[in-house]
Amino acid sequence: MEASNRIIQIKPWEDKDLDILFRLNAPEMMQHLGGPESDKQILKRHKRYLELSDRGCMFSIILLPEREPVGSVGFWQTTWNDESVYETGWSVLPSYQGKGIATIAVKLAIEEASAENKYKYIHAFPSIANPASNAICRKLNFQFISECEFEYPPGCMMHCNNWRLNIVRSK
Repeated sequence: MEASNRIIQIKPWEDKDLDILFRLNAPEMMQHLGGPESDKQILKRHKRYLELSDRGCMFSIILLPEREPVGSVGFWQTTWNDESVYETGWSVLPSYQGKGIATIAVKLAIEEASAENKYKYIHAFPSIANPASNAICRKLNFQFISECEFEYPPGCMMHCNNWRLNIVRSK
């Protein structure tokens, strides 16, 4: 079940995507992100995803032809080093990891962010202890900037890699 033999689609986050958010909240999925969130935190996250509007977009990752939700990916406005940029993040259920699905989904989300033509850069901040997410950044030609401390979840500092990709379209 390699991604090259499957079609991956991303679709804007909807109310019905709450289920995938709960499924992605498993301990093995959250080990690099401070551990699983409470049900209340998941509901708040879902609400934030639905309300991103002009500040970015979250998507569910859909495996075709089954139309099975297998993860999430998105981008949102943030300020990094006094500059407005997009940040991106993703998560794919364990049984679908290692198949290229996240790489394709992140590439599609980057295309969406680039089409908005708002910011020059999109950043990713995977934990330095997360080799798979760092590999996705390398595969998609992000530039490694530095190791850094990043607050996630709120109130907790994480040791991350700062990856940056120029998303300005050539004219």
